[in-house]
Amino acid sequence: MKIDWRDLLATLLVAAIVAPYIGYLARGSMPFIEDPRGMAATALALGVAAVVVVGRRAFRGTWGVAAGFFAVASAGLGVVAFVRSDEGALSEGLLAVLVGAIVVAWLLAELVRTRLVPPRRRRPVH
Repeated sequence: MKIDWRDLLATLLVAAIVAPYIGYLARGSMPFIEDPRGMAATALALGVAAVVVVGRRAFRGTWGVAAGFFAVASAGLGVVAFVRSDEGALSEGLLAVLVGAIVVAWLLAELVRTRLVPPRRRRPVH
């Protein structure tokens, strides 16, 4: 297990998504985040930055592919949440799924990067 600056920076970026989201749920707004569109834009921008920071190595192997799936899904959800942010309960649900997908993608990518999950087994050649 090796943790480097990429892991720490990605963790900070994801924390910078989750903390305002929790505050947004509790108070209805946060500094610089006044509505669902602002929360979606924040999550989308910081989520993309976290993916760039962790690099390609985090998306190799079986678990890396799963992390990549959640990263791409969260990007799509972020765009949809940003565009549909004026539809009340729908936008709140989209934000919840968006933040959840970002956290799952980050968790899986970190497990791959720090090698806490074994790489994919290779089939024996007979």
